[in-house]
Amino acid sequence: MMDFYATLGGACGERETLLAMFGAGMTAVRLNLSHVALADCAPLLGGFRAAAAEAGVAPRLVIDLQGPELRVGRLEKPVELPEGGEVLLGAGGIPVPQSVPDAAQTGDKLSLDDSALLLEVTARERAALRCRVLRGGTLNSRKSLAILGRELDSPTLTAEDEINLHDAKRFGVTDVLQPFVRGAEDVHTLRAALDREGLADVRIMAKIENRRALGRLDEILDAADELCIARGDLGNAMPLWELPRVQKELARRCVDAGKPFCVATQLLWSMHERAVPTRAEVLDIYNAVLDGASGLMLTGETAVGKHPVDAMRYLVNTANEAKKA
Repeated sequence: MMDFYATLGGACGERETLLAMFGAGMTAVRLNLSHVALADCAPLLGGFRAAAAEAGVAPRLVIDLQGPELRVGRLEKPVELPEGGEVLLGAGGIPVPQSVPDAAQTGDKLSLDDSALLLEVTARERAALRCRVLRGGTLNSRKSLAILGRELDSPTLTAEDEINLHDAKRFGVTDVLQPFVRGAEDVHTLRAALDREGLADVRIMAKIENRRALGRLDEILDAADELCIARGDLGNAMPLWELPRVQKELARRCVDAGKPFCVATQLLWSMHERAVPTRAEVLDIYNAVLDGASGLMLTGETAVGKHPVDAMRYLVNTANEAKKA
């Protein structure tokens, strides 16, 4: 049986919407805790539980931790970054972790918001980076940040992660998505934290998002319960045209090892706005199923998109069609 994940958010928080998504085939939900604490999601989870009970289903509840991912800090309001303009990251400018100004060099390119925006470092200051905007747009708080071609060392679990794991039992969490796994040690660290909280039965889904994980895939396959091919940041870690080959290789390795895996990021990206997906998107879903995926995960399509029910319906129906092949 395949799992079909929606990401919970304002666009799908109403009982009627969730009921319709269950009716369309949704079997699991993801909470993105990069921006919010699990305890703060209590009202959203209350509605989700009520809808699940009414639909007569017992869905999996997956929390996606912060982990060692780099992110922009809190902004008072969205910041417009016009192409060709200049922006300061760090002290006196847009807040970022200090490890970013410490590590970046002149000429480095910085990806923001899963590559929606792209900057180039033109000068380094003591605690900041002066950058030119190569690909502009609107930057919101807590969006992802990556120095392309560089990996920074960070703790496996943040203080916020520890708090969320402490609260996981009372909210009925069944799975944990572990971001930016770098090797088996990261998985073992999370496993130990779950054990301390009396959550030994919670499954660990290791997100493959960087080159370090690709180089240590065998040990991650042994340590994790499931893998998630998280194509957003994985696509930042390499030229984008290499991503399809890497995704196919990851899928093959999982199948050979007998390890379940899900595919995430931009499966139905156009459905943020459009009621009907592109032909390329449904083909992408179809191919992921043929490659052996045990789960497919929608993110912004359901959390903030305009057509969360339709997105789930296209996801499930396309996957079911692929199973007939």
